[in-house]
Amino acid sequence: MLAAAAMAACDPSASFFGFMGVTTAIVFANLGAAYGTAKSGVGISSMGVMRPDLVMRSIIPVVMAGVLGIYGLITAVILNGKIGADPSTYSNFSGFQHLGAGLTVGLSSLAAGLAIGIVGDAGVRANAQQPRLFVGMILILIFAEALGLYGLIVGLVMGSADATGLCTSYKTA
Repeated sequence: MLAAAAMAACDPSASFFGFMGVTTAIVFANLGAAYGTAKSGVGISSMGVMRPDLVMRSIIPVVMAGVLGIYGLITAVILNGKIGADPSTYSNFSGFQHLGAGLTVGLSSLAAGLAIGIVGDAGVRANAQQPRLFVGMILILIFAEALGLYGLIVGLVMGSADATGLCTSYKTA
């Protein structure tokens, strides 16, 4: 009982940082997915004029870019569930932890989307001229996608750490 009385009350504004983590995860991941899709789509459209038979084969960068948005969505849903469990006992540590997790996933996915877009655009155009470049393009795209996956893994580890019991409910303080 004395330990609970000695603990400080949770700061009601701590959830702001958690919600900013949710926001940054989904927004930056979707920015990466949108850029990768748009940039690769331009290359596919340009290549499709000369080689329409390769359009469906060249759609791979667009699919890989779309997966980045899913990374942000997964993280946002998980973090939002942790904030919404009991906002009155949500600590500053949890808020900063979830902000860091959201930034990790969002910015990693943004970087991966930039790489996928640039490689996808140049890769599908080059593949139209020299089909032997297809495997090399796919390998580069896989490594670019891995950047987003690394961010997702680190973000989920950061966001899933248990930080309960660091403060008491601000409703009872």
